[in-house]
Amino acid sequence: MTVPALALVELAAGPRPAPHLPPVVLGPSLGTSVSALWGAVARELGRDRRVLGWDLPGHGASAATDEPFTMAELARGVLEAFDRTEDLSGRPFHYAGNSVGGCVGQQLLLDAPDRVLAAVLLGTAARVGQPQAWAERARLVAAAGTPTQVTGSAQRWFAPGFLEREPATATALLHDLQSADRFSYARVCEALERFDVRDRLGAIRAPVLAVAGAHDAATPPADATALAEGTGGQAVILQGAAHLIPAESPAEVARLLAGHFAADPHPEGARA
Repeated sequence: MTVPALALVELAAGPRPAPHLPPVVLGPSLGTSVSALWGAVARELGRDRRVLGWDLPGHGASAATDEPFTMAELARGVLEAFDRTEDLSGRPFHYAGNSVGGCVGQQLLLDAPDRVLAAVLLGTAARVGQPQAWAERARLVAAAGTPTQVTGSAQRWFAPGFLEREPATATALLHDLQSADRFSYARVCEALERFDVRDRLGAIRAPVLAVAGAHDAATPPADATALAEGTGGQAVILQGAAHLIPAESPAEVARLLAGHFAADPHPEGARA
């Protein structure tokens, strides 16, 4: 196992970000780039704060890898990418992640509690799906590539009517999937196969908001409820969304993030 080298992407920063507001770090879903998934949300949040994102190995701006890694190592890679940026190194931040980005968020909350001030976990769970299904998907994609996932992902990712309403957004996300490195994608599947923190949620102390799409079959609303109950947080269900919640409901997601992060009782530098 190894810590993957990840790219940190500057998504937005207003002309004068408020110096007392921590930066926001956003995490992607499997098969997407963080820019395509979170771009609209980042533009809203970036009016008064710095917003950054990270890309999975072999996705977006991150280099491909065929080395295996765990979710904990992926989370470590996020921290290392953040800390390589000179003016960010060591700073605490607010975090939001969708799907596997939410799994990484849980891992960060557990492994680096001094760094994550508050978190929003979208379309995710303490265990996502079944291990055998992830193992099978990893083998298929490694052998035949990510285009094998396009049809199924188009059905799972978006709520009814989204493809027709927002064809450009949907096309950009599906293009990300088709162009993702097959071996890196398979390694993320293997990390998801092994990921299970259901018995550790009670150790999370930072404020957590769990968000689910009402139409999400991959991580249904019950998963968000379980996350909220396990962490002592709150859950919100968005009626117009399925799995890629930041792209489907950007205005609502931006509002939820801004409200949750504003309610954090520990602004940057104030946490003991």
